Amino acid sequence: MSGKLTTHVLDTTRGRPAAAIAIELWAIDPVTDLSTLIKSAITNADGRAPLLTDGNLKVGWYELIFEIGSYFSEFYEPETLPFLDRVPIRFGVANPDAHYHVPLLISPWSYSTYRGS
Repeated sequence: MSGKLTTHVLDTTRGRPAAAIAIELWAIDPVTDLSTLIKSAITNADGRAPLLTDGNLKVGWYELIFEIGSYFSEFYEPETLPFLDRVPIRFGVANPDAHYHVPLLISPWSYSTYRGS
């Protein structure tokens, strides 16, 4: 069985999936803490994005970066900075044969995550 990494972004302000969120997936070197970009993706209409499948998931540290600042742009006055812009989530993969699902619940002022199923 090959493991996989998926994500799902939910907009808690509007009560719906967050479509068209840009996501970057980075591998983190545990010794140097240097990052290597593995994949870029955009959430679909259901707020989902498959990230790694087909045996590409490896043991190690990863970081997902979600670009939510522009998604919530209407909540801010023009030319002001959003409270949240790029949301990073760093996590470890211990079992590359497992399914790692990283949901992100967002609002213009907060976010939360957990290991989903």
